[in-house]
Amino acid sequence: MTDTLDRVALPTGVDLDVQIAGSRDRPAVILLHGFPESHRTWRAIVPDLAHDHFVLAPDQRGYARSSKPQSVDSYAPDKIVADLTALADHYGVERFTLVGHDWGGAIAWLAALQQPARVARLVIVNAPHPFVFQRSLFDHRDQRAASQYIRRFRDTSLDKGLVGAGLEHFFSSTFAQVLTRAVMGADRAAYLDEWGQPGAMTAMLNWYRASTLIVPAMDENPPRPAFLDGPFPPVTQPTLVIWGMADTALLPMQLAGLDALVPDLTVAKVEAGHFVPWENAPAVLKAMRDWGV
Repeated sequence: MTDTLDRVALPTGVDLDVQIAGSRDRPAVILLHGFPESHRTWRAIVPDLAHDHFVLAPDQRGYARSSKPQSVDSYAPDKIVADLTALADHYGVERFTLVGHDWGGAIAWLAALQQPARVARLVIVNAPHPFVFQRSLFDHRDQRAASQYIRRFRDTSLDKGLVGAGLEHFFSSTFAQVLTRAVMGADRAAYLDEWGQPGAMTAMLNWYRASTLIVPAMDENPPRPAFLDGPFPPVTQPTLVIWGMADTALLPMQLAGLDALVPDLTVAKVEAGHFVPWENAPAVLKAMRDWGV
């Protein structure tokens, strides 16, 4: 299947490719992908949602053929949230259901906290709440160990080897399970093409580098962030969290205590690893539909 994409110039200074589907007079849903993907994350989700929603699925800044600003600070989460609201404005969408996986979910959590007038409902797919995640990196050695890859991704010396055969080796080793089981054939070729776009790998990894998340080394004991021991603002929107329980990067402990931060919370535990929309799209759709999307 060949996707037709809109090219949208945003006032935030970037151009994004955006998959659109469904009728504009229907309730809007915006789908945010994570690393190392694109709008293709949602290829098994969009056709169903388009029956009764207006669906927007952007290639976020730094990904595929969307703009790739050079500076690391261009990938700070606040700037990506600004892309989201500018995208909604471009299509005349005032309020919307926001769905995010992985880094897209991280942006979705932040957007829900910062833009409650715009985000009507929230759907999170294997993306930890920012408070819960940071706390777990200090208080749980298993999650800290599982997150050491972030320290590697922040090392800029990694970028120079991610071309040609080195690029394919990186993804075949780092994401072997999803690449061999879920992303095959034309999808694999499409992703390798997207990852091979000039500047794409550095731009994608810059999301990790621009983040203020503290990932201590296993033998490190840095000062504990003060905000972890104080109150944190609640997510006020109705929220559905879909969690692939076999995720080895973001452990199920990310669900613990979430109800205290998200008063209107529904959790759907599904059989999948981290790349849930690829590995078990029917379960994602069922959870969303059962919840009322």
